[in-house]
Order: sequence, then C-alpha cells, then structure tokens
Amino acid sequence: MFPDIKEIKKRRKLLGLTQKELADLAEVSQSLITKLEKGTINPSYNLTVKIFECLQQLESKVDKKAKDIMSSPVVSVSPEEPIAKVTKLMKKKAFSQLPVINEQHIVVGSISDQTILSLVSNAIEEDEDLELLSNKKVAEVMGDPFPIILLNTPLQAISSLLQYSPAVLVNENGKLKGIITRADMLKIIK
Repeated sequence: MFPDIKEIKKRRKLLGLTQKELADLAEVSQSLITKLEKGTINPSYNLTVKIFECLQQLESKVDKKAKDIMSSPVVSVSPEEPIAKVTKLMKKKAFSQLPVINEQHIVVGSISDQTILSLVSNAIEEDEDLELLSNKKVAEVMGDPFPIILLNTPLQAISSLLQYSPAVLVNENGKLKGIITRADMLKIIK
C-alpha cells in the first residue's frame, strides 16, 4: 500500500531534514515539497514515488532503534486498581496513558487520560456521582493493549505504529523493557 502524502512532512521531520534538504536530495523543488506538505497540490505518481523512495533510502540509513528512544522502566497499572488511584499516578508522573498489566505480568489493556476525561464528561452529563466513577476498576474502562515491539525495531516501523496507537511497548525475551509514546518520537526531531 502506498503511503499517504501527509506522511512526507512527518517522515522528513523524523529525519531532521528541512524542506530544502529533502528537495535537494529528491531532486525536486522546495516549493513542491512545501505545497505537498500543505496539501495544496496533488503531485504526479512519479514525483510521489521519487520523494518516498528518497525518504525510504534516508530512513534505512538511520540506525536508531526502539532501544535508543524508549523510556524505561515501564510504569503500569493493574486492572483491579480504582480510577482515582490511576489519575493520581498519571498526574504525578505526567503520563497521558499507561499499560494495564495483570498479576501474571501479561499486558491486558491500556488506560488514557482521554478515556478518563470521557468518563468524567459522561458522568457530568448524566448527573452521576463522580465518586462512583472514582471507585470504578481499570478493567471496567480500559482500552485495547498497546502494540508490542522488539528492542531492535527501526524508527520507521515505530512511527507507523504510533499513527494508530498512542504508545508501543518494547519487549525483550518476554519481558517489558520500555515504552515509546508519540511524545518520545517528537523528542528525536532536531
């Protein structure tokens, strides 16, 4: 499947390139790159292929892997913990999402500030007691687990996964070693 044109800007920034640098490397004009990133033109198939091939060649030279950008150790919550405790942890650590891991050390879900805010909003709309929400267990409201990748997963694959998930977990020999969020990916942009 051919990547979306919107990927050009994201991938260019992940590589730390200016529009001019990408234009020179792809042998196109800077104004073409600018217009593509703004979505003001629809390029020909050949130009699009040329730019994406250039990005792919550059990305293959980037040797950063999951282990280079992950945050460790992984902070997680149990499915049995009350929402109130999770929100306190999220505030204290300044995290917007956490993996949910059961007693057998298996990732069973995820919880995010977005999920919690949605619950609060619904409770207010329905004129429900917020204390009932505070006592709800994570298992009752958690979302799907984050994707799990290996330590040597390349940035390109991680970037693609983060288009669909707010975080990915990093695994080595069946043990969680780290987590990568969208914020972690933004840190690598120079």
